[in-house]
Amino acid sequence: MNKWEYRVAYVDFRGRVSVEGQEMLIEKGERRSAFVRTVLDHLGKDGWELAGVHPLWPAETSYMVFKRPAEGNMEGNDSSDVSSKSGEGKAAGGDAEAGEPTKAIGDNSTEMV
Repeated sequence: MNKWEYRVAYVDFRGRVSVEGQEMLIEKGERRSAFVRTVLDHLGKDGWELAGVHPLWPAETSYMVFKRPAEGNMEGNDSSDVSSKSGEGKAAGGDAEAGEPTKAIGDNSTEMV
């Protein structure tokens, strides 16, 4: 059976995306479509696939839900096998939990982790 991990992004198409506490702001003069595409490209490079969009009120805000295969995603693997491969739930090279961003984003940055 396939196992998945998920990431949720809050999107305000007027200029802000928040991915589990990490924010990205649109640059002055940047088109909204280009801004959102940049977010999608960054998440896609890390293996995240857009699984759904949940529109919110007020208009022009939504949740984008992403998924990717969980570590150790093979037939017959159980969750204990996954945690042992991932270093007991810690991301490689840091204290962040597995699946969490390991790099902070500055207030004026448009870089996505």
